[in-house]
Amino acid sequence: MPLDVDTLFSWSGNLAMIGWLLLMFSPKRWEWVLFAAGILIPALLGALYGGLMMANFAGVDGGGYGSFAAVRALFASDEALLAGWIHYLAFDLAIGAIIARRADASGLSRLVQLPILFFTFMFGPLGFLLFVLTDAGWRLIGGKRNTTTAGAAA
Repeated sequence: MPLDVDTLFSWSGNLAMIGWLLLMFSPKRWEWVLFAAGILIPALLGALYGGLMMANFAGVDGGGYGSFAAVRALFASDEALLAGWIHYLAFDLAIGAIIARRADASGLSRLVQLPILFFTFMFGPLGFLLFVLTDAGWRLIGGKRNTTTAGAAA
């Protein structure tokens, strides 16, 4: 028996929340935390997204990417709308993990990172913009990049 969209919505949201809680509140960003939040969970969400896309986007009447009306037609079904939501969950979490890794490498404190990650969780691109501006400001005022941990988990 296939799962209904409400159950899949709940499961995917809970899975993404686990990743965000790991990123924001783990006492240290061990490599497994960054792997779980930045790769494993987004990949699982990506698999669900792919299944929903394959099952629901083929043959949508009037659907496409050439106009706003065509994009609206793509999301006419609950399953397609859920796929779109899962797309946001997966990408925002993956970007959050990249931000966390780079912020650690730049030496930004966890207290500075927390609102950046929260904004990324809630508002995606605005959180990313906040990170870019904060990181640039940190570098301008003399924040030093820790080159020994730039590619590793801090």
